[in-house]
Amino acid sequence: MCLAVPGRVLAISEGPLLQRTAKVDFAGIRKEVSLACLPEAKPGDYVLVHVGIAISVIDESEARRVFDYLDGLEAEEDAPSQGEPGQA
Repeated sequence: MCLAVPGRVLAISEGPLLQRTAKVDFAGIRKEVSLACLPEAKPGDYVLVHVGIAISVIDESEARRVFDYLDGLEAEEDAPSQGEPGQA
């Protein structure tokens, strides 16, 4: 299974097309990612990032939906267990 995570572009380091990078914020974690596949990306855009490469520009509402979904998964993982099946 592959997973792409949304993040917001904070700044872009200009350079040759295949060497452009961006500082991207992932809910407080900031990483440098490649923009080689997204020459149209600009600061403020939300992008989907897979293995360090921005692969798609998405709108903010779609990014929020993914953030909410991931928060829900985290909440489920942190919830106390109801016990194993078959236990009394």
